Amino acid sequence: MTTASNRLQRPLGEWLAADHGDWQPLVERWRNSPAGHALVRAVDARLAAGATVYPAEPLRALSLTPLSQVQVVILGQDPYHGPGQAEGLAFSVPAGQKPPPSLRNIFKELQRDLGLPPPLQPSLLPWARQGVLLLNTVLTVEEGAAASHSKLGWQALTDSICRMAADDPVPKVFMLWGAHAQALAPQLTGTAHRVLCSNHPSPLSALRPPVPFIGCGHFGEANRFLQAAGRPPISWGLAAARPVL
Repeated sequence: MTTASNRLQRPLGEWLAADHGDWQPLVERWRNSPAGHALVRAVDARLAAGATVYPAEPLRALSLTPLSQVQVVILGQDPYHGPGQAEGLAFSVPAGQKPPPSLRNIFKELQRDLGLPPPLQPSLLPWARQGVLLLNTVLTVEEGAAASHSKLGWQALTDSICRMAADDPVPKVFMLWGAHAQALAPQLTGTAHRVLCSNHPSPLSALRPPVPFIGCGHFGEANRFLQAAGRPPISWGLAAARPVL
């Protein structure tokens, strides 16, 4: 995904009508609800007014990671609001972009936990294709305005997505980083899923108590749980950085 192509370029309603695999019945119910109609009107009005809205594919996480293949759920907040950054996957930015601070800390923990070298490219697309649902709770944002769409009503859809993943009995790992994501925890009580909680990987909290993100060991623990449940582990490694000659 190039810098020029990561903005939403057609009406949201058209894009939501696309096929999102086994998530589509849920998306359709939401799209046809009063809350769905209101959100589509709000986002499309901003587009018509000339606002730059990211990302190009707001529900890309669902298209890449069908419910039937979900092994791990990582819940973010809203998309990156800088040009070229948001690619429809929580915490991820396209190849060629500089990793934002939270993503750099994710890579630091991968190196500490699993000994994985810093990656050559920052996109987490390989994780999504292995069953890691990289879902933001808010799925659009305007350029240069963090959380600008946080009150438009996306949470009605993304909460339903999380509930659907939680209600599916196949064992999964939920990585809940920070208080925002940990609001999901009550829905996971009594399930067969593994719930891993820590502070958010943001530099503001990654090293602070009560559970610092750096040192949490979630990636290794997730694979141990998946293997014990008879599921394949996630290959967390991305393309390694080239050595300096």
